[in-house]
Amino acid sequence: MKINELFNSLTQNNIQPLYLIKGNQEYLIRQIKNKFISLIPKDEIAMNYANYDMENTNISNAVEDALSLPFFGEKRLVIINNPYFLTGNRVKEKIDHDINSFINYLNNLQENTIMLVIAPYEKLDSRKKINKIIEKKAVILDLNNISDHDIKNALKNKIDNNGYYIDNQSLSYLLQRTSNDLSNAMSELDKLFLYCHQSKVIDKLSIEKVVTKSLDQNVFDLVNYVINKNSSSSIELYNQLISSNNEPLQINAILLSQFRLLIQVKVMSNKGYSQGKLASKLRVHPYRIKLALHSIRDYKYKELIDAYLGLVDIEIQMKSSNMSAGLLFEMFMIKFIDKNM
Repeated sequence: MKINELFNSLTQNNIQPLYLIKGNQEYLIRQIKNKFISLIPKDEIAMNYANYDMENTNISNAVEDALSLPFFGEKRLVIINNPYFLTGNRVKEKIDHDINSFINYLNNLQENTIMLVIAPYEKLDSRKKINKIIEKKAVILDLNNISDHDIKNALKNKIDNNGYYIDNQSLSYLLQRTSNDLSNAMSELDKLFLYCHQSKVIDKLSIEKVVTKSLDQNVFDLVNYVINKNSSSSIELYNQLISSNNEPLQINAILLSQFRLLIQVKVMSNKGYSQGKLASKLRVHPYRIKLALHSIRDYKYKELIDAYLGLVDIEIQMKSSNMSAGLLFEMFMIKFIDKNM
């Protein structure tokens, strides 16, 4: 289901007892929450609405609430946040969740209760029994698969509603600058509105001056510098990232992730995989696949492998020696360029 279809069904009072929202899009999640809360009359909110965080509350509390009849109303709304037990992530659990009580509830949904499960994760563990039940019982909205078109429309609507103008090229640049993250782009709009208050026009120059590049976007630029053997620019950007209090291991991990993705996309696209199939198979956001497909046209497979192995070596040395991250990266660039001249 798409977000506009969800909102239309709720407006038409076509309300189901269980909804699952997947994906970490904070802006859209806030909108969705507010839409569900608006289903409960204001004078009933105190008695018929509850919001639970699974990182500090047992699921059994939410289930008990969901089993209660609405108090002088037609519907009760129970929102469950951060259900990390639906993922395959290894976490140190603070709470011994009563998963069986949740499974029993899912098998006997209450028609007078609306349960909204918000899972802000890239993927859930499909092997778990509880997820198999939810997949069958819930209306599912996957925000991980939100299209570029929908993201652009959401941004354009906010810009238009505030009396500003942006052309398509500048809008695309804003998304590129914020790694296609709608929540991040929305938060940057407030700064752009202030900066462009007089002209009411948001252009590429104003975006460059106001919008801070995300770490992922900086790393994407760094990958390009490395592959193009631009030693001075890559070392300068790397040192800037370190100076901005980014952890060297984190930077290296994102670099490794990006080169791994480029290698996978290059191999699989040569075998005929489309952009959609690549995103599904690799379980990666379609925007990252789009950027990777655009980049690999100019990249050689050997260079991608050499860069990846060199970054693996950096990680090993970071963990086993006292050498500075900046020096390790400089040595990596010298070796990489020497190998691929």
